[in-house]
Amino acid sequence: MTSKQRAYLKSLASTMEPIYQIGKSGVSPELTKGIDEALEARELIKINVLKNCMDDPKAMAVVLAERTKSQVVQVIGKKIVLYRQSSKNPVIKL
Repeated sequence: MTSKQRAYLKSLASTMEPIYQIGKSGVSPELTKGIDEALEARELIKINVLKNCMDDPKAMAVVLAERTKSQVVQVIGKKIVLYRQSSKNPVIKL
């Protein structure tokens, strides 16, 4: 992913609300499955890491990206933005 593509995705994500929250249980298989389905439907998602989660958001972003075969667009504070092009219905053009 080029820096221009990343900047474009960041601009799209800036107006989005987080659709998933990661709590003290961390990255579970159920959460990973839900995020995988959301990426297929939306392509770009924002995830909120709650204060009671002691794991590092950057490390969790890398783990989620590996498990869902997506790319980490950005991690700011406790917010994670992931992108993966939809295999059935691609909407975002890079």
